[in-house]
Amino acid sequence: MMLKILLVGRNVFDSHSPPLLFFYCLLLYDYDIYEKDDFGGQTCLPVWELRSGIPAVPLHSHKGHHIMPKQTYNFCFCFRRRFRLPVSEVPPVIRTLFNSYSDENGVMTAIHLRSFLVEVQKQHNTTKEEAQDIIDGHKHLSIFHRSGLNLDTFFNYLFTHHNNPPLSPSLGVHQDMSSPLSHYFIYTGHNSYLTGNQLSSDSSDVPIINALQRGVRVIELDIWPNASKDDVNVLHGRTLTSPVTLLKCLSSIKQYAFVASEYPVVITLEDHLTPELQAKVAEMVTHTFGDMLFSPGSERLKEFPSPESLKGRIIISTKPPKEYLEAKEVQEKEEEPKKGKPADDEEAWGKEVPSLRGGTISDYKNIGDEDDLDDGDNTDEAETSRGNASDQYRRLIAIHAGKPKGGLEECLKVYTDNVRRLSLSELQLEKAAETHGEEIVRFTQRNILRVYPKGTRITSSNYNPLIGWMHGAQMVAFNMQGMFKANGECGYVKKPDFLLKAGPNVFDPKARLPVKTTLKVTIYMGEGWFQDFKRTHFDQFSSPDFYTRVGIAGVPYDTVMKKTKSVEDNWSPSWNEVFEFRLAVPELALLRVEVHEYDMSEKDDFGGQTCLPVWELRSGIRAVPLYSHKGVKYDNVKLLMRFEFI
Repeated sequence: MMLKILLVGRNVFDSHSPPLLFFYCLLLYDYDIYEKDDFGGQTCLPVWELRSGIPAVPLHSHKGHHIMPKQTYNFCFCFRRRFRLPVSEVPPVIRTLFNSYSDENGVMTAIHLRSFLVEVQKQHNTTKEEAQDIIDGHKHLSIFHRSGLNLDTFFNYLFTHHNNPPLSPSLGVHQDMSSPLSHYFIYTGHNSYLTGNQLSSDSSDVPIINALQRGVRVIELDIWPNASKDDVNVLHGRTLTSPVTLLKCLSSIKQYAFVASEYPVVITLEDHLTPELQAKVAEMVTHTFGDMLFSPGSERLKEFPSPESLKGRIIISTKPPKEYLEAKEVQEKEEEPKKGKPADDEEAWGKEVPSLRGGTISDYKNIGDEDDLDDGDNTDEAETSRGNASDQYRRLIAIHAGKPKGGLEECLKVYTDNVRRLSLSELQLEKAAETHGEEIVRFTQRNILRVYPKGTRITSSNYNPLIGWMHGAQMVAFNMQGMFKANGECGYVKKPDFLLKAGPNVFDPKARLPVKTTLKVTIYMGEGWFQDFKRTHFDQFSSPDFYTRVGIAGVPYDTVMKKTKSVEDNWSPSWNEVFEFRLAVPELALLRVEVHEYDMSEKDDFGGQTCLPVWELRSGIRAVPLYSHKGVKYDNVKLLMRFEFI
């Protein structure tokens, strides 16, 4: 490359000529020893507006457009295809908005910027001083001495998610946190200790640490005796998963529990221990957490305490100690061959979901945790002789899990003298919701409902959490949840008032309700894939063909998905498409955004996703960062979008 620098003016050799008459012209060429040098870009800068420093200087084509470098792909072994890599161009709508909020010289001053923030971005409390702070923070991007933003720096401000996120970082925890725990959706993980699939992966404290750092507030631990029956391991039972010691998991929870949020962490123990080992667990838990541990003692809670009162506390939730009886285990093993399903399927995942329509004891005996045995009365003498060893363990339990004997109606019965946790699989909940939807809502107004994935989700894939949330379920065991970007990402989101309203007519998610608001979404453009992905990640022979899917996850009548057109051969696609979503229950609506790369012959490639709580969206033009399948935010991939409530 070769750079030519020219000083152009009235008389460059006249030292008395004012600098107002001079321009710096920069021309970039690709040197060619045999032919004419290839043009690489140019710009012309007025000397009187230059400022000192090391700014980035954009180059333009002969016609004044941003320079678009080229990328070459091999095609059919002996051919090559070349595609331009466009620099992100300012969308026409943004250019028009800038012209409306800038002076005749193309400068957006603090007064102009404040007007834009108030009128377009709906940031009504913005002051002139705050607008000036934004301008001062972008001066390093301009090569000129100016008291405002030019078009490029204004566009850069809008398209930087650190400066212009879709959810307000200043809100923090803004919901009332003084209500009982049952009044909140709680960020819940599933198989929190597994590094991979549920059949053969390793158990480790690392996934637990990662979950806590993301703000997860409910950690699930499956606890089993070790090989010598003298200690406790954490693993997914009856599978090939390797174990990790319970003590290591507890120590990591103590260290990382309140890194992301100060609100309480609930440890749900799926218990497969003898009373002697339960007593050992009680010792470990008490010694590890000390004063951090919330323990109600021997009395059962009549109402759950609030997240506010439990800041910095650890809560234990499990079944009362009575289920690890050798006689029952032998009985279960004898019954397994009679079930009519492959033995490996049954051993790994438990009985498939029974029908909830009948509500008989036999049909309903598997309702509860995946490995629950019956929590009803039991007169087995073995339990009586071992009960004393588990008293200490029993006193640790703040949230009692399990189920009473009987059918679905009995399990959903609400008592005034105690509260408890009930667990249902996703399929059990779906069937229960068909016939007992209102009873589930009433149950979750005082008690806690945990929903876990069906056993056949070997890879811990996600399911639709909205069914649980629509019925008030607090602990929807799910591996990534956009719901909990709300309320300062503290891991607790207050339920809408209509889910807490007592009386004969509780909320019915299946009912057709009037439209409360309409969300208008404009998708302008996207960028960042070229920096975050390999050149041939999406296509071996050309640049990618991106399209965006956008929609609502919510109550049935709000749920919808739409898509943009595909933009061919472009790493920085521009769509400029508008979508409207009529919402009856915006309080439970999540905006889903996915980018895919169109592939004619195979499955479309994934290019990023995000899920945003509609009720906390900021109106206006926002930079929306995208995430991988695993919920990891990409360094550069983002969309420029506009949100309006009409």
